[in-house]
Amino acid sequence: MHVAEFLFVIASTLVAAKLLGELAERFGQPAVLGELVAGVLLGASVLGVVHPEVEIIHLLAEVGVIILLFEIGLETDLKKLMSVGPAAFAVALAGVALPFGLGYLVASLFGLDLLPSLVAGAALTATSVGITARVLSDLGRLNDPEGQIVLGAAVIDDVLGLVILSVVGGVVAGGTLSVGGVALTTAAAFGFLAAAIVLGRLVVPPLFAMLGRIGKEQTVAMMGLALAFLFAVIAERVGSAFIIGAFAAGLVIAPTPQHRAVEAGVVRLGYFFVPIFFVAVGAAVDVRSFATLDVTLFGIALTLVAVVGKIAAGYAPWWFKGRKLVIGVAMVPRGEVGLIFAQMGLTTGVLAAGDFSGVMFMVMATTFLAPIALKRLLTKDADGKDPGEYGIAELTTEA
Repeated sequence: MHVAEFLFVIASTLVAAKLLGELAERFGQPAVLGELVAGVLLGASVLGVVHPEVEIIHLLAEVGVIILLFEIGLETDLKKLMSVGPAAFAVALAGVALPFGLGYLVASLFGLDLLPSLVAGAALTATSVGITARVLSDLGRLNDPEGQIVLGAAVIDDVLGLVILSVVGGVVAGGTLSVGGVALTTAAAFGFLAAAIVLGRLVVPPLFAMLGRIGKEQTVAMMGLALAFLFAVIAERVGSAFIIGAFAAGLVIAPTPQHRAVEAGVVRLGYFFVPIFFVAVGAAVDVRSFATLDVTLFGIALTLVAVVGKIAAGYAPWWFKGRKLVIGVAMVPRGEVGLIFAQMGLTTGVLAAGDFSGVMFMVMATTFLAPIALKRLLTKDADGKDPGEYGIAELTTEA
């Protein structure tokens, strides 16, 4: 990509994301919804400006989601997150098992073979923690008990999704499925998160205290960002994900007195990088592929079980007295995680073009539905009715 072309793509991305993000807010919706719409419009199937498969765009989008999860980690109280750990774990387990089973069943009923059905089911498992966290943060509800459960469950979901991706990817590539291999992958994914938090809480506070004494605020902020990138690299090397590493870095810096300086610097960078990520997610959607009736029906069926599975998972922690429907709805968006599964299925030849489009329909529908529904749930209406009083049927009608 030439410099002039690159600058035009970035300018178009930022302008469209900002304008449509603000337009979405004028209509009472989260800004992320407008940014996703901007991506669809700029994508190959409409205007053809943004191509997320281009390496430089892909890299900028990855930096964007890493910065976003680092920001979320900086805003998260680890003690509060741990206090809802059992509930988050219950939501995560149910939120993986139910959609996977339902997705596999739907794909089988539509005539897909074993491997394509496994890939389709796997695409329904992991929640997009980036989209969910951004919506809750925009609505000021990230630190609610429901928000903390969703954040914890979404992170666990991502880790479990990576395990499933690794296992299914191995099977697709002709490998064998073994209990030992699955256990090793799972231990590496969860082990990194635990080790990063424990070791980070011992090493990072004195390190940043020293930086605070000898360096300017800008230096402290950049060292925080460097730590997030380093954690992201280590996470990827041990079989976890970049975003899990970035989130862990935010968690260990959050309790330090210097976290305000780090957050201020990172937020400024986020104004540039984060919208690129959401536009890239939207641009990956090819709206032309939904013209076939069979593809559309398959996509609708996957979307229904994707939504039902996650909403049902919100009710898994029966002992929690808060708004379980909010938890379930917040777990609905698949976003970039679903895209990874779908792309893996397509590139390996397991998913046919029509099957891939059906999975993409589900990814797009859940990604767009969740911000609208969450906004409706978390905002009292004109009559003052508490959003927790809405039922699933009423929510669907409102959305």
